[in-house]
Amino acid sequence: MYKTGEKPGKGTYICTSCGTTVTLDDTTDTLPPCPKCDNTTFYKLS
Repeated sequence: MYKTGEKPGKGTYICTSCGTTVTLDDTTDTLPPCPKCDNTTFYKLS
């Protein structure tokens, strides 16, 4: 599980609440809150 504010690295992350995906393109990107429901926990798809 990854939380908003962490820098988990490149990849696609799925919101644990609504399933919306967030893609980080750089290892220094910070995981934002879910753009759809403001949830703060995700799991990594790829």
